[in-house]
Amino acid sequence: MAQPNPELPVQSGVVDTHCHLFLVDREPSLVVEAARAAGVDRLLCVGVDPATSAMSLELADSISGVFATAGMHPHDAGLFDEAAGARIEEMIHDPRVVAVGECGLDFFRMRSSKEDQVRTLRAHISLSNESGKPMVVHVRDAWPDVLRVLDEGSAERVVIHCFSGDAAIARECAERGYWISFAGNITYPKNEHLRQAARAVDIDRILVETDAPFLAPQTLRGTDNEPANVVHTIAEVARIRDEDVRTVSEATSRNADAAFPGLS
Repeated sequence: MAQPNPELPVQSGVVDTHCHLFLVDREPSLVVEAARAAGVDRLLCVGVDPATSAMSLELADSISGVFATAGMHPHDAGLFDEAAGARIEEMIHDPRVVAVGECGLDFFRMRSSKEDQVRTLRAHISLSNESGKPMVVHVRDAWPDVLRVLDEGSAERVVIHCFSGDAAIARECAERGYWISFAGNITYPKNEHLRQAARAVDIDRILVETDAPFLAPQTLRGTDNEPANVVHTIAEVARIRDEDVRTVSEATSRNADAAFPGLS
């Protein structure tokens, strides 16, 4: 179990905007209980395919403070067929589903072809625009393409999950009205470009997440990440921006409500 650092100031009302409870080893209800003890009272359980999207829905139904998404990760874009699209679309109409995704482009792993990834992303843009729900976008080694496809599809509400770009890309995303979500890897020594990105945009564009069970913060690396640890990301963003932790905590929670109206 990855415990939050007790020396970090604990705030109430914190939102973890991206985690995968269905992949965490511990019982999800216990994970959520630990998150609440750390001040995290809402979290977004993000589906990566029809099956895990349905699991996220079940968790949202059974655990207070948990919300769901429905979508297809770019790794599995080759499996996005008519049946998968119909199942995801059906779930998106459920009020417990507050966003479309996780979707996007990943040209690093290349577990699906570029053509399939772009095709699937375009379908998710349409689902987002039609439903009015934001889309959660994964980007790795594909910035020019993802920005082009989002622009071509007139994507209206976009959250860039686990932001991996530099300050220039962060500014472009902010100018487009996208929200930029930082995860625990902003604490890694080698990721100065992420810290520069967090300084480059207004606080009203910033979200925080864990991507649990992945990307545990630096002081907990080697352990499974959990939603409770999003407080580490808040503390790092506050340090980077030379702002008070409470200010960043309250701002990112307000931003989560703006980015995901269904959380309110």
